[in-house]
Amino acid sequence: MTSLVTTPGPAVSAGPGPAPQRRGNRRNVRKWTEIVVFVGPALILFLGFVILPVILAAIYSFYNLPPAFRWENLADPGRFIGFNNYVRALTSPEFLRAIGNTFFILAASLLVQGPLAIAVALLLNRKLRGRSVFRLLIFVPYVLAEVIAGLAWRMLLQPNGGVNALLDALGLGFLKANWLADPNIALWTIFLILTWKYLGFAILLMLAGLQGVPEELAEAAAIDGATWWQIQRHITLPLLGPTIRIWAFLSIIGSLQVFDMIWVTVAPAVRRIATESMATYMVQQGQFAGQPGYGSAIAVILFVISLVIALVYQRFALRRDLAGSITRGVQ
Repeated sequence: MTSLVTTPGPAVSAGPGPAPQRRGNRRNVRKWTEIVVFVGPALILFLGFVILPVILAAIYSFYNLPPAFRWENLADPGRFIGFNNYVRALTSPEFLRAIGNTFFILAASLLVQGPLAIAVALLLNRKLRGRSVFRLLIFVPYVLAEVIAGLAWRMLLQPNGGVNALLDALGLGFLKANWLADPNIALWTIFLILTWKYLGFAILLMLAGLQGVPEELAEAAAIDGATWWQIQRHITLPLLGPTIRIWAFLSIIGSLQVFDMIWVTVAPAVRRIATESMATYMVQQGQFAGQPGYGSAIAVILFVISLVIALVYQRFALRRDLAGSITRGVQ
């Protein structure tokens, strides 16, 4: 029997060592180039239009600046007043009233707009004739510019405007009021206008969330004898929770920064005593009253309040939603 003996061939070299390292370096350079190209412009805009104004406002807030501001004013030791602008703001009855008005709009938006948006969304989510038309009509106010909507409502709510004329035509003349000039109802009027303006966005957001609710769950519950209300309470609303929490976050931030509708709709005399918000008070004092240092302090306070509320809400309300979106590396 002949045995075959194989002769080992020459050893194969692993090749030059620096080549894989050069390829890895090129990949790193390409990766960082893509990051700079795609993230760089957005980061520059964010730093220039968000972070830099906040820093400058914080600096200006420590000075008693004249209306015609010049950079030389910051070098004048006599204009540095420390935290006096903040003390003045936090002890001012007008600013405290503005804070109260802002939080009233915030709370009323959550308590009224949220349930109303959910109810209308549940109705429009059912098979109804003309459902698309209703959705379109509900969303139209949201796409209108704040100034246009504010001016339109200002004309409609005049003493001789369309709203009072409609009440007369319906035989409800006893409900006529000076909607935007009566301090007792002006803030409620603003809230109703804001509800008309933003309810459509909330409804469409809820409708989008309802599309992610499996119909099989509702059908199974109905087969087991659950009523429509029980299905909504125990199945639909819990699954709609992430959408509701996101809408609530957007509503909170928007309410804290409400400005346009109040500024355009309400006359200055009524606004100062009934409907002033933190944002309108900031603009009034910082620009029109010629106190940019004091207005900057108001801006910093508004920024801090918004930031704290956003962080607290994210920590306790959005934590369960954000936890599932974080991708962890595989070990």
